[in-house]
Amino acid sequence: MDEFLRILTQSLAELVAPTTAAYALAAIGLNLHFGYTGLLNMGQAGFMLLGAYGFGIATIAGAPFVLALLIAVAAGTVFALILGIPTLKLRGDYLAIVTISAAEIVRWLGRSTVFQEWTGGASGLLGKSYKASFQALSFLPDGRTAVGPFEYINNGSDSWWTRLFAWAVVLLAVLFVWLLTRSPWGRVLKGIREDEDAVRALGKNVFAMKMQALVLGGVLGALGGVLYVLPSAITPDAMGRTMTFFVWTVLLLGGAATLFGPVLGSMLFFFVYMLLRTGMRAGLGDALGGTHVEQIGGMLVGVTLMLLVIFRPQGILGNKKELAFHGH
Repeated sequence: MDEFLRILTQSLAELVAPTTAAYALAAIGLNLHFGYTGLLNMGQAGFMLLGAYGFGIATIAGAPFVLALLIAVAAGTVFALILGIPTLKLRGDYLAIVTISAAEIVRWLGRSTVFQEWTGGASGLLGKSYKASFQALSFLPDGRTAVGPFEYINNGSDSWWTRLFAWAVVLLAVLFVWLLTRSPWGRVLKGIREDEDAVRALGKNVFAMKMQALVLGGVLGALGGVLYVLPSAITPDAMGRTMTFFVWTVLLLGGAATLFGPVLGSMLFFFVYMLLRTGMRAGLGDALGGTHVEQIGGMLVGVTLMLLVIFRPQGILGNKKELAFHGH
């Protein structure tokens, strides 16, 4: 019974973890791309890694926290422009092919020895080298605080301060998307998703609208990357294809083209994922070993994504009339 409570508490802790908030924010960005505009971005991890690098490198160079965040935003913007200019005038899955390749290029550049002086190469950047400016902003007193079954230090890497900041950014992003999608601009985006020829016939600049959506979603992805590395370190191999895969699972689980879908999807995904991993480690760890437990967890995520796409493409909060998968 004690073991079960330990596993349950550990899994519930994922509901408020900074990593969960980071994936929620990245999925909100992906929702602007796919859910509202119909853009198949398969490289959200590339935006996240660039945002993390922009923030980390700028901070190490002496930039204050706000400036480092703006540099992360600029990195996401430039990446979106580089990807969008050659592909957004084309139809179909060109963007998907370009983004998945570009995200891998970013990862390989990050781990290469050419830029090792700035990126740290395959080892990445240690958290202590860029976290001081963020932690200095904390208004919480030193010490530890328990809230229900959760107890963390107030300040530091895995702290209440990191959690408060991460989820505050997510809430601001939800408000931002709510205001955007209720505006005429948001309604045009949905029109592009459904039938871009009809929107073009009405005299709207479809290319410009798609580019704006790609940049905004990419910026949210870059900020998600910053949240992801605040409690840990910047390692390029931790922010690769698997990360994009998880962000898509989070979005489709919660429901694309819904306001709270990415947030609910992230919380539910990481709760269940942690429950499975800790449960399998406790029950099958001796027989399988830790590495195999991780691999089985990854396989189960893949199966979940397949089942979602087949049986409930609109996700938990989605509306069948709104969006499933659509062909352009």
